[in-house]
Amino acid sequence: MRLACGDVEGKFDVLFNRVRAIQKKSGNFDLLLCVGNFFGSTPDAEWEEYKTGIKKAPIQTYVLGANNQETVKYFQDVDGCELAENITYLGRKGIFTGSSGLQIVYLSGTESLNEPVPGYSFSPKDVSSVRTMLCSTSQFKGVDILLTSPWPKYVGNFGNSSGEVDTKKCGSALVSSLATDLKPRYHFAALEKTYYERLPYRNHVVLQENAQHATRFIALANVGNPEKKKYLYAFSIVPMKLMDAVELVKQPPDVTENPYRKSGKEASMGKQIPAPEEEAACQFFFDLNEKQGRKRSSTGRDSKSSPHPKQHRKPPQPPGPCWFCLASPEVEKHLVVNIGTHCYLALAKGGLSDDHVLVLPIGHYQSVVELSAEVVEEVEKYKATLRRFFRSRGKRCVLFERNYKSHHLQLQVIPVPLSCCSTDDIKDAFITQAEQQQIELLEIPEHADVKQIAQPGAAYFYVELDTGEKLFHRIKKNFPLQFGREVLASEAILNIPDKSDWRHCQVSKEEEEMLARRFRKDFEPFDFTLDD
Repeated sequence: MRLACGDVEGKFDVLFNRVRAIQKKSGNFDLLLCVGNFFGSTPDAEWEEYKTGIKKAPIQTYVLGANNQETVKYFQDVDGCELAENITYLGRKGIFTGSSGLQIVYLSGTESLNEPVPGYSFSPKDVSSVRTMLCSTSQFKGVDILLTSPWPKYVGNFGNSSGEVDTKKCGSALVSSLATDLKPRYHFAALEKTYYERLPYRNHVVLQENAQHATRFIALANVGNPEKKKYLYAFSIVPMKLMDAVELVKQPPDVTENPYRKSGKEASMGKQIPAPEEEAACQFFFDLNEKQGRKRSSTGRDSKSSPHPKQHRKPPQPPGPCWFCLASPEVEKHLVVNIGTHCYLALAKGGLSDDHVLVLPIGHYQSVVELSAEVVEEVEKYKATLRRFFRSRGKRCVLFERNYKSHHLQLQVIPVPLSCCSTDDIKDAFITQAEQQQIELLEIPEHADVKQIAQPGAAYFYVELDTGEKLFHRIKKNFPLQFGREVLASEAILNIPDKSDWRHCQVSKEEEEMLARRFRKDFEPFDFTLDD
């Protein structure tokens, strides 16, 4: 077992007393890795006790170098040295290999693109030399641990929220570049005075490259912070060189795409490759807002707009007739109640209630997992808008998707009266019925989404509650097609068990048209597609 620590800032007693307490409770750890500011602006009296041997670190401790001019004086030897008994400065940059074969790459200081480089900074040349040390052989697969003080820029892309830290603005693009090439299994950083454990990310492109191990990025807070944010992290790691190849590349269930989707050169320049865009179906239809009644294309632009529209990536085409592609003659247009740029809203045929709706992509996509970034963004906008709409009517909404024996994504949105039951009741009902039918329904980690867990083409079922909580089931063999409806129609929630099958809930076309007109009118004040 190892420990990693954030900014110590001269609070050595606080840190080492905490380590002693942990070791007393959990047993001895092999070493402690400190990133960020080891020394602070406090007087040297406390440090002198460790330097002179009056006090001793309870564990072999390795630290990174200075991040500011004030603390450069503590790190006289750029190649690393012992600062006190059991406390070692690793050096400005390099590789440390433990007796077990654990490979730790370190880079001290903060990023600097200016010459001459200050003594507390690293340059593009430093990053390049570390990369050359390791990546020049064809056998290189990655490293076990990467230690840097600054966060890598863009690390929050495709991942869970990084809180108040804007990873598109703060952090080092050079560190992003280094992490891209080194593929560390763990990457520790600090300096932002907060704790952030990012969801693990892939180091390969699915279906294009051989599977590689995932990376876990962990940013640690400062020692003894009053908010009690996590500054110590315990972890267990078997050196990569001792691991079975198949075991090494196993992907965690919550793995995401790589946040640094750009070349090392672009990373060092701070540029990002924009996400590919999607081309909506080539069809014109009339805006459902009768007050304007203008003709617009399915890209959401006026037909009078630029004669040279932006080129987009075309979505996959359905193998045959599709009931839900908006360009398809099979679509029952009278059920459509709102049209956006990439998605549309339609009343569910045979809905559980009069305002049971579907969020559907305009182009042909089978599931949420396969959506492009632009479509995902609009799906999220529809979801947020529907939550506000239903909340104004005294209801909470439950969303679910079944990607099994279906050809076009249908995100079901079912309103449930607030007076009917609580969110916890709904969650318990799904879990209870899943257990009864031997369905393994797992809770997705906070801030994760299905795109980060399921591969394109994988069969699954997932539920999203109004609190943002999500339940997920990976379908391996058979799955009851009406499961989502059955749970919501049960006595525990809507108490309309006779409506669990949509075929028993169909009404005439005239009634469907009436319900659609009513929904459009009620929804209009919330309709974000009318915004300029």
